[in-house]
Amino acid sequence: MDFIRRLFGKKTAPPPDQASTAPLDPSQVPFPYFEELRRHITTGTAQSIGVKRKKNEDSLLVIVGSADGDDEPPDFGLLCVADGLGGQEHGAAASAISVRTLASSLTRGAILDLLALEPERQPDSMDDLVRLAIQQANREVRSRTEGGASTLTIALVVGDQMKIGHVGDTRAYFITEDGIQQLTRDHSLVQELVDTGTITEEEALTHPQRNVLWNAMGKAIDVKVDVATHTPPADGYLLLCSDGLWGVVPDEEIQETTIQAGNPQQACEDLVAAANTAGGPDNVTCVMVYFPPRPSTAS
Repeated sequence: MDFIRRLFGKKTAPPPDQASTAPLDPSQVPFPYFEELRRHITTGTAQSIGVKRKKNEDSLLVIVGSADGDDEPPDFGLLCVADGLGGQEHGAAASAISVRTLASSLTRGAILDLLALEPERQPDSMDDLVRLAIQQANREVRSRTEGGASTLTIALVVGDQMKIGHVGDTRAYFITEDGIQQLTRDHSLVQELVDTGTITEEEALTHPQRNVLWNAMGKAIDVKVDVATHTPPADGYLLLCSDGLWGVVPDEEIQETTIQAGNPQQACEDLVAAANTAGGPDNVTCVMVYFPPRPSTAS
């Protein structure tokens, strides 16, 4: 647990003087204490080549862990979605290299240290870990593919803390019963046009250059990496997806489908089906995490 405190910079009060404590009197402990069970995050994934494509260039990777017991670590997860650029030779390889290299780096740099009883080193900040891992993945894409490129969006979750790393136009969303919130900003030409007021968001959906990216894995030696901190929504979902979903299914339908499904696996399957029903013009990939309600506290 000390690793998490150092990683996120949280400070906690020192432990009480255990020598002066006495066994708890059950009659003095709030009743919910005995019935409150630890609830873990759950995940779902789904992917389809689509209706019109002949090759899948999307890649996904999910690593999730939970534990119960004495001084258990918090739930943790590493989730990745990458979309090899359509029409680019080696796009499928670029997306696969992106997620595998990223996962290898962050498994060593964050997850293994989280599980160690005594971490061997002082951890880097989570922002630095994510940014350096994506930069390393970018170098691998450039060295292992000729002209290959890919998007990459990842979420590193540790307890109630989360980092989103992002390159390109795969997206991350929070979804709750109250609505849907886009967490990432597309690194695309049409997003730049929207930001400058040249075109509207509605016009961007059908713009002839809507798939043109100015930033992607493998395109430059030093890729631009967006890293942001978020608190996962209690009783809500995190969705990572390729543009085969968000470019085809409206955000409102994504939110409604997710809530109606009731669990992340069913939601991912229903979303992929919705994209294909709407024409399936591209590969579609969904990765989703459900975050349970936080334990109640008694006053």
